[in-house]
Amino acid sequence: MKSFPPTARLVILAGAQLLAAAPLFAQPRSPAARPEPAARERSAAADRARANASPYCAGAYADDLTKLAPRVREYERQTYSYCVRNTATYECLSYGADGTLRRARRRAVAHGTAFAYKQTAGETLLLTNQHVAEWPSVTDEEHPVDGVPAGCKKISDALRIVDGEEDAYERDDTALTRIVADAQLDVAVLKAHSLLPVMPWKLGRSSALRERNVVEVRGFPLAASFHATNVGKVVSAYDHDSYRDWEHDDFVIDALLSQGNSGSPVLAVSCKTGEFELVGIYHAGYSEGSALNVVVGIDQVRDLMTTLKRTKRGGEAQSLDARERRKLEAALSEPGAQFFPFGGATASVRQRSDGALIFELMSRDFPLKTHPMVALEDLPAGDAPADPFGELGRIWFGGTVGLKSYARSELDGDAQAAVTHLLDGLRRDALLAFEYRAAAREGQRSRERYEHMSRLERALKRAAAAQRDQTQALTDLAERLQPHGAETAAPMAEVLTAPAPARLPPAKRGIRPIADGKTETR
Repeated sequence: MKSFPPTARLVILAGAQLLAAAPLFAQPRSPAARPEPAARERSAAADRARANASPYCAGAYADDLTKLAPRVREYERQTYSYCVRNTATYECLSYGADGTLRRARRRAVAHGTAFAYKQTAGETLLLTNQHVAEWPSVTDEEHPVDGVPAGCKKISDALRIVDGEEDAYERDDTALTRIVADAQLDVAVLKAHSLLPVMPWKLGRSSALRERNVVEVRGFPLAASFHATNVGKVVSAYDHDSYRDWEHDDFVIDALLSQGNSGSPVLAVSCKTGEFELVGIYHAGYSEGSALNVVVGIDQVRDLMTTLKRTKRGGEAQSLDARERRKLEAALSEPGAQFFPFGGATASVRQRSDGALIFELMSRDFPLKTHPMVALEDLPAGDAPADPFGELGRIWFGGTVGLKSYARSELDGDAQAAVTHLLDGLRRDALLAFEYRAAAREGQRSRERYEHMSRLERALKRAAAAQRDQTQALTDLAERLQPHGAETAAPMAEVLTAPAPARLPPAKRGIRPIADGKTETR
């Protein structure tokens, strides 16, 4: 469900963030002397009574900041959000007028917000956006970097906590390392090899947010050297984000945020305690929405914060087994089902009479030219297989004159790696394409089925975009290994014909002893 026009595009507001979780957070630190326990408990009880009695606290979170407990302001004097600088160097290749290869290096710098949520063994864990913590490995249309042309490769990067954009003194910067990043969630966990003040508030529940709940955002807009606090309201408690590589649930707020706020903690006021709770991580804004911004709901981030591992979700690479192979074979029984997209080109899969699957990757001139540039033989898995889905058999590289056969052992290391990676991608994309077609037939029957179909369609588009470079590399490999000149070439019909079973040599006639000492002729 979108709360805004579908034409509105999300804009990344680069920033890094630091995060906090309920049982993980350190206890709040007060700069002033703490009252006696009995007095402190009476004060907390009074705060809860006032919050629960308020008409602005009809749900889990308050609609007004006046519901904050008085002691909260004391705890908030301690900074736990930090300005993060991410610097990368890219190498860009080009050709001069004389045809010589030229290498140029471009430097990219971005700032954002991060916040600390846990201290452990003398180190501190922080949370931020993935787009703050990681630069693209290679620049392209889907992954641009300001000031860097498309097609450049990242060769180095560095993450540091700084005072602000103008901070040029490096000796007091705090170096950060990436622990785990999730591009679909747009969330990353960083580590500082020192103890930093952490967020004193516990993890909340983003699913409990309602429209008109008040929120605060703590970050570094425009990479300024000051720590800014912005206040807003929840405009929509649910929004699904599938822009570019993202695939997660958000909520929408109307706080006035700027570049550099990405990664900021988003806090809501608990009606039960009168304290702040972490409910999300700010990560992007609507380009046509003025103050409309989207926040990653914290409910999806809990496991990443505690396990420091990504959770695989639908559409991501899973291990393939014999059950997946049977699903693919069943889908091939439908007329015309063998074709599917792969990296901007067309691929196909057919089953041979001996049970082998024949995958083909067609040239970009298909269907004008119908020969495959690569064909792979995917044999059924044997006993105790290393790959339960199947086993790579023969490989063919094709051109206009036909196909040339290779055994995997005949290829060099780079070619073997490319072919193995291609087979895995073809298997997965074929399964995804057939799953999408099945979902499309049912897509109009209910909203849930339509949304499932839409998710699969987006996954197919992401897979195709990610494999464009691989397709180009295989095109170059096929031009080198296809039959040339007078070399023997095979037609596609020969590839699709099951080889005759190997015949055993005839038994030799001879004499062998028998139990009673006599001999027997055989």
